[in-house]
Amino acid sequence: MIGLRRLIFSAFAVGACIVVAAPSWAVPSFARQTGMTCAACHTIFPELTPFGREFKLNGYVLDNIKQVTGIDTSNRSTLALNILAPISLMAQISYTHTKAALPDSSLAGALAKDGDVLFPQQVSFFYAGKIADELGAFIQLTYDGVGDSFGFDNTDIRFAHHLSFGGANGNDHSMILGVTLNNNPTVQDVWNTTAAWGFPYSASSVAPSAITSTKIDSGAGGFGQNVAGLGVYAWFDDHYYAELTLYSSAVRGGAHPLDSTSSTVTSGAAPYWRVAYEQRWDRNSLEIGAYGISARTHPGNGTALAGAVDKWTDVAADVQYQFIGEEHLFTALATYIHENQTLDASVVDGFAANTDNNLKTFKMLGEYYYHRKIGGAIGYFSTSGSTDPVLYSPAPVTGSANGSPDTNGYILEVNYLPWLNTKLQAQYVGYQKFNGQNGNNPGGYDGSGRTASSNNTFYLLTWLNF
Repeated sequence: MIGLRRLIFSAFAVGACIVVAAPSWAVPSFARQTGMTCAACHTIFPELTPFGREFKLNGYVLDNIKQVTGIDTSNRSTLALNILAPISLMAQISYTHTKAALPDSSLAGALAKDGDVLFPQQVSFFYAGKIADELGAFIQLTYDGVGDSFGFDNTDIRFAHHLSFGGANGNDHSMILGVTLNNNPTVQDVWNTTAAWGFPYSASSVAPSAITSTKIDSGAGGFGQNVAGLGVYAWFDDHYYAELTLYSSAVRGGAHPLDSTSSTVTSGAAPYWRVAYEQRWDRNSLEIGAYGISARTHPGNGTALAGAVDKWTDVAADVQYQFIGEEHLFTALATYIHENQTLDASVVDGFAANTDNNLKTFKMLGEYYYHRKIGGAIGYFSTSGSTDPVLYSPAPVTGSANGSPDTNGYILEVNYLPWLNTKLQAQYVGYQKFNGQNGNNPGGYDGSGRTASSNNTFYLLTWLNF
């Protein structure tokens, strides 16, 4: 039965390669393991195609290379190791220029160098592929060029099992039941609308960023790489997806067991949920879904991990459309997130003025590529929410003079991919409002005279995978 399922899955993979046979880009580990062109799984990395989503949901286990195998006396597989380990490396080298220079980090009144080269911005090592039958992983170890540190990045370990059964009128149904162990809510997601793999797929790590973001979205105070989650998911008839994952704090570095020196430590389990429906026809696919997380946290930051807690409830809706043609590729996606905050602990500890706050995030993107070689994207983003003069206080560049988190702007991006594993990117981020204001007043948006457009960022990137 296992052999039959593998044969069917392999046939589907080969068919997908024939349909979309053209060069594309991915983590090379998967290409080494499968022996297939990466266009089967990706449009322009890291964006997934429908087959790429199937590959991930199946636990990264499809292979086409010689293996070290073993069976026991009952003919049960006990070992299935690839002869060639699915290991690869990614390097990013970048240049960042903001419209106005940033303040010097230690000299009052002085300015930092205008323009910043990171060589590298980051370097990542991947184990990405099969571990055993029905068990695979995407494990990323990253060197951060700004923090000069090395540690675990996005990680997703999966077990996936296939089921098939008959339905009414002789119609057969298929289902994948899976288990995911990961360290970042949404890293396990297979659509590019959620935070872990959402647009922009790369951005400056030294440019100013908004004062806050929703917990489920990437940004300040989020859960990415600071939690561990174990969840179950189901993918029914290649249309319906449902998942429930429970997360708990797993902060890297610092004191262990976690104590007051840590921040945003979860109290009990934080459930994350995801539902989605996808329809595919011809060269098109359309996904509509919803997801969210509910968490109780202790602020930490010098306060005891006991007593009152903060409560966060995020609910999001998303949509993604793809057209994958021989010459033209087009993607459109959007996400809306609403977060309710009950900040009992933060008010007691002096970190917030309001017990009840909210945040709302909206993102949309249109993306086009010609022959998977040259193309670009236009995106819009907006975050708005409750005014809180303590939670969002004035500070040079990073603060808010009026206690508002409201930030919005646009992203313009052009990419050129001269080789299968190389992306050259130019990106411009423009802000219409930053941390509550456009800042066209004597005090600026931050209370120190800086305007929103001062943070407009020009970003150049060389992205290599090998």
